[in-house]
Amino acid sequence: MNPRTATARQLGLMSCHDCRLLIETRNPQAPGRCPRCGAHLHSRKPNSLTRVWALILAAIILYIPANILPITITSTLGVKQKDTILSGVIFFFQTGSWEIAAVIFIASVFVPFAKLMILIYLSLSVQFRSTWRPKDRTALYRLTESVGRWSMVDIYVLTILVALVKLGAIATIEAGPAAIYFASVVVITMFAAESFDPRLIWDVIEEDYDGQPSG
Repeated sequence: MNPRTATARQLGLMSCHDCRLLIETRNPQAPGRCPRCGAHLHSRKPNSLTRVWALILAAIILYIPANILPITITSTLGVKQKDTILSGVIFFFQTGSWEIAAVIFIASVFVPFAKLMILIYLSLSVQFRSTWRPKDRTALYRLTESVGRWSMVDIYVLTILVALVKLGAIATIEAGPAAIYFASVVVITMFAAESFDPRLIWDVIEEDYDGQPSG
């Protein structure tokens, strides 16, 4: 084994997930605790795929009411209008505010859906031990992890509208039931991305290179 190309695990080293201290371990199966911060040491995130699949399933279930139920309820002179995320996008587009429509569609419809699809793809690729383009899959994971939080833009806009549009009998805007489901989808997908261990992508490559399981 060439030390210049060996991984940390092959050299008997392990990184603490909390303080990032690099520690030499004699028993990878029971590494114990970090000597600096006391956190439990793990070669890989425990039950990573199981937790990711559970969170993905929960996000998919919540994604349906988040898009079907109204996210805003507008009352104007006693007349109530309920809008879903998509109907709001259509309204802004039809009234000429296509920039706002594009922002809401990308942040609130496209990004959550794309993030779910990417997490499903990455999980399946690891589960079926794919060796196809690991660098691209790692980059895809980084992108998913970084852009997911921007889906909260719709909730921020809704919060501002509810706070500002308080004109009494003339008009009021209230958050609809979809807001809770949508915020839950965003938070759950963020946890799912955090639970996924991208090092699993490379473990199969390492096993094929060494010709034996990497333990």
